[in-house]
Amino acid sequence: MSNQPKIYTYKTLSNLVTRLRDDLNNHLFVLIYAYNGTGKTRLSVEFKNKGKKQDIGDTLYFNAFTEDLFNWDNDLENDLERILKVNVDSKFFNGFKELALEEKIFAYLERYAEFDFKFDYENWNVTFSKRIPNPDHKPDTEEPEFIIKDNIKISRGEENIFIWCIFLAICELTIDGAESYSWVKYIYIDDPISSLDDNNAIAVASDLSQLLKKGKDNLKFIISSHHSLFFNVVCNEFKKYKCKRYFLHRNGHEGYTLQATDETPFFHHVALLSELKKVKDSGKINTYHFNILRGILEKTSTFFGHDDFSKCIHGIEDEVLYSRALNLLSHGKYSIYEPVEMGEDNKMLFKSILQAFLDKYQFDLPVLIVEEKQTSAESKKDLEKLIVQNDSEPAEREIERRTSPKIVGKIDLSQFEKFERKRNIKK
Repeated sequence: MSNQPKIYTYKTLSNLVTRLRDDLNNHLFVLIYAYNGTGKTRLSVEFKNKGKKQDIGDTLYFNAFTEDLFNWDNDLENDLERILKVNVDSKFFNGFKELALEEKIFAYLERYAEFDFKFDYENWNVTFSKRIPNPDHKPDTEEPEFIIKDNIKISRGEENIFIWCIFLAICELTIDGAESYSWVKYIYIDDPISSLDDNNAIAVASDLSQLLKKGKDNLKFIISSHHSLFFNVVCNEFKKYKCKRYFLHRNGHEGYTLQATDETPFFHHVALLSELKKVKDSGKINTYHFNILRGILEKTSTFFGHDDFSKCIHGIEDEVLYSRALNLLSHGKYSIYEPVEMGEDNKMLFKSILQAFLDKYQFDLPVLIVEEKQTSAESKKDLEKLIVQNDSEPAEREIERRTSPKIVGKIDLSQFEKFERKRNIKK
């Protein structure tokens, strides 16, 4: 029997969805790990569309499009009343008014944020308020220390949290058998933690897992994510249930590959290690990459039964220096959404530690690296024709753009605002 993980190739998302729906005939959960840009969101939409019969779907889903059901009216004329408008025509809000979801939503929201909200069901919008320090408060006066500020516009990160908590409340209703959501057979969740730090990623994964377990008798679930920590927590939560785990990879222009990782529970860490190698080779190394590297060393240490990650680099030249560097440089709260490039000295340390680790343990990484190189070579060949035909400088720049290695965590910061709230979870 081969020890190689099974790899399935699909030319279209439709074929891939057929596979996932077949899996759910015999399994309760399907968990998919994939990098950003692979097509996770498109896959969730294709899964939903596949279940439509006579305009009646079977999938309740959360993805980037869920956020599009909400939009801001910023009151540009008076700058006083800022409201979040709701697209009430969506089935997402079936029975929303009758079921009075505010209490359920707030029960989730207070775990992650510090603002309040109010639904206006006549106009289908939401207003927000927050407890803030009173600028008029002074010692020995009757002015309160804090006041409630109404009609605020919450940050993009807080908005994402709010929408996620609405989804959790709807999931709870669905699991409890609410008639308005009786059409749901599958719940598909794609990357719910775009604007969360690691502490809250663990909390979200744990809270979500506990909720979904309650629906194991009536529903089936798919969860996809690029966030290795979130994915790891979910895998651990569902390991006692019938569950399929996959690594989804874009196979160049040939479609998609789905690699079974059921018998290799640390596979997504190996995939992340592959991305770190590409980061090392590119030289575009950010501060948070030390956190990721330490996380991988800790998982490797656990696998070998060690009680400390530094034992993974025992026997390597300069191991004392490397251990100190990892301890010092991986304790900062570095965010992948606000990347800061390392200084040259720290880059050299990072490269040395990673290369020494790879030399010692000989991880099998080529499957994840070679495909991208092949794709880049094919793209370059196609684009070279443009230069021959047009003799154009823009075509040369297009080659560089398409063939540059994609760096994990390298995202468009214009899509995110700073997540303006406390980072630590209240106990």
